[in-house]
Amino acid sequence: MIEIHPASSISATVEIPASKSYTNRALLIAALTEGECRIENPLFSDDTHYMSQALNQFGILVKREENAFTVQGTGGRMQAPKEEIFVGNAGTTMRFLTTFSALADGVTRLTGDARMQERPIGDLIACLQQMQVEAVSVKNNQCPPLEIHGGHVPGGDIHLAGDKSSQYLTSILLSAPYFEQDTTIHIQGDLTSKSYADITLDIMGAFGVRVENEDYQRFRVSAGQRYRAENYRVEGDWSSASYFLAAAAVTGGEITLTGLNPDSVQGDAGFLDVLQKMGCGVQTSAEKIHLKGNPLKGITINMNSMPDAVQTLAVTALFAQGETVINGIGNLRIKETDRIQALETELSRLGATVRAGDDFLAIQPGKYCGAEIETYHDHRMAMSFAVAGLKIAGLKIKNPRCVEKSFPDFFDRFEKLRSNIEF
Repeated sequence: MIEIHPASSISATVEIPASKSYTNRALLIAALTEGECRIENPLFSDDTHYMSQALNQFGILVKREENAFTVQGTGGRMQAPKEEIFVGNAGTTMRFLTTFSALADGVTRLTGDARMQERPIGDLIACLQQMQVEAVSVKNNQCPPLEIHGGHVPGGDIHLAGDKSSQYLTSILLSAPYFEQDTTIHIQGDLTSKSYADITLDIMGAFGVRVENEDYQRFRVSAGQRYRAENYRVEGDWSSASYFLAAAAVTGGEITLTGLNPDSVQGDAGFLDVLQKMGCGVQTSAEKIHLKGNPLKGITINMNSMPDAVQTLAVTALFAQGETVINGIGNLRIKETDRIQALETELSRLGATVRAGDDFLAIQPGKYCGAEIETYHDHRMAMSFAVAGLKIAGLKIKNPRCVEKSFPDFFDRFEKLRSNIEF
């Protein structure tokens, strides 16, 4: 357990770590190239460790260097691992590997921790089955563990429900160039978290593969395309940036962030606009992002395009004037934990009045007192509620090590906010 101590105001410059979303996509793409790739400025965390170790089990040499991964791709020619692959609670790793495993000759077994074995993946399994790939949920509950019988992926027309997770779409897209036929993915309904599909198309393009996107309803990938071996530099992570932006917002302080792409397709880059709507002052340039905290006001906003910033916004809303309503967030119920329920419980524990529904959360500020915050093994619960500790005395975070999933040194960096230094 760790206690967060209040700060009257902060003024700091922070270099933001690399994007987990881009790092795991880059690792898998590099594995499919013919030749050596160097992935510079990657994120080293539990999730990216699980991905790199899984690729090694497929016989793909992934080597960690001081600030890079080198990956020796096999051109899509792989054998299924002899041993079961364990991915903890790394959602991107599990989902991306599900389709990737179909390219490998033999039977691949994928599993994870107790929470991963509760997270649905049936829609993705159904897509593989539409292509005549034998893919099964071992417990017949549409969740991991999985068995994938690979070596022959025809491609063709696939129909995918769009309302659960964009990671299912990304899983198919990343491996689709190596299917035998052209592949068209038809999205049924509205695709959730479109910004993460944008990340996928962006990085596939950087490695030389083109995807036709028809208004997020149809995605076409021509067979025969191949990823080029590249040196690729991972951009900074806007989800990680959100906690430091919120820290300045709630304390009325100032923060300067470096290492970010101001033109990024990452959905959480939109968190700057959210804080502006709440009253903050923002200045951006190619080199840095600057935010000045001002008195905050509650807003009503759809956060479907930036789901990983919802917890940060919910905590920021504690210190706004008036109610904040966050909607379009139904898919948060199948993340590392049921994040809507977790937020309702922990915000209420601090003293806020909270209403929650299937896809919304409404926060009315109240009179606060310190509390021990349950993190539910969810890295974003830990990091977002750390922001509340800057204003509420006696706030303690249980299981702080869960941040190793995406931001291993988060609490070390967060503590430095009081020092008014550059780090």
